[in-house]
Amino acid sequence: MEFSLPLPRRAPAHRRRTASGSGTRVGDALRRLAANRLLVRVTLCALLSLTLLGGGWLWLRNSSLVAVRHIHITGVHGGEALEIRTALDAAAARMTTLNFNDAALRSAVASYTVVGALHASTSFPHTVTITVTERPPVAALLSAGQRTAVAADGTVLGPALLSSSLPTISGSVEPSQGAHVGEPATLGAVTVLGAAPALLARFVTRVFNGPEGLTVAMRNGLLVYFGDSTRPHAKWLSLARVLSSPSATGARYVDVRLPERPAAGFSAAPASSGSSSSSSSGSTPVEAGASDPTAAALAASLSKAVGTDEPSSTSSSETGSSSSGESESSTATPSGESTGEAGSESERSAGAGASEASGEAPPSSTGE
Repeated sequence: MEFSLPLPRRAPAHRRRTASGSGTRVGDALRRLAANRLLVRVTLCALLSLTLLGGGWLWLRNSSLVAVRHIHITGVHGGEALEIRTALDAAAARMTTLNFNDAALRSAVASYTVVGALHASTSFPHTVTITVTERPPVAALLSAGQRTAVAADGTVLGPALLSSSLPTISGSVEPSQGAHVGEPATLGAVTVLGAAPALLARFVTRVFNGPEGLTVAMRNGLLVYFGDSTRPHAKWLSLARVLSSPSATGARYVDVRLPERPAAGFSAAPASSGSSSSSSSGSTPVEAGASDPTAAALAASLSKAVGTDEPSSTSSSETGSSSSGESESSTATPSGESTGEAGSESERSAGAGASEASGEAPPSSTGE
């Protein structure tokens, strides 16, 4: 019996050609690398250097060699200043000047609603300067029998920032701390108060909505009709011009709804406003006459604040013949000092001037 073994099959020709071609390409590449050893060495050194530099940078930016050791904080005031400084110090001390985290800094003071914004700048190797922009309270919101401080942007700051000097505004909805007031009337009131020059803001007792619109009640009983919260800077400047003028002596109310043409009323307020003031305050407003030291000091300080050496003289006066005996005096601002649409620069300068003049302490009102 005979047995025959199968012969091994040869690979197809195209597979033999492919295998031989791949080996040829690899061999060619190895020969080229061997021929250019300098290029290989440079490439390896570059990769090694980048690895070392990257690791060294990651180590250095978190090392104690650049740790924050000197912290300078500016812009913090009020009753919560110590707590805010402590929170910022603790958060910044855990960072380095090469790896400073602004978000962590803001998170550290997120519970303090008075903090509006933060800006941090580092100085190599150990110093950081933190500038705090606060939301100072401008009014005390009375809602559902509870009082809370409110900032000019409508942020509810909480009862901890209340003070007796804050004017009162009313609201029907009690917002939570850190939230924003949603009522248009309340938001308009804080907008007007936020635009008030410091010299005038401390004389405001309350802001309410009456028949004449948004009305500001001053400490000496004077009522100021703003109408709404549009152009608040122009209206405050217009009020300052009126109070600085001798023609406003004895005024019971000032209408600045049209800042270019303010009007001062000297007898009873208009019928609609009179009922509003009597129902809201429960008493007849005290005249701000020349004998009132508050009015005299306010007029003198405002004259300096708005940059007027001598109060402007009366330009025109109108006497009505209505049954209520109402009389008004329309006081025009000096030429070239209009508080119209082109008066934005004057509004800003008046606000700054009033802030400088706020260092003067007028005597308390005789009406109190």
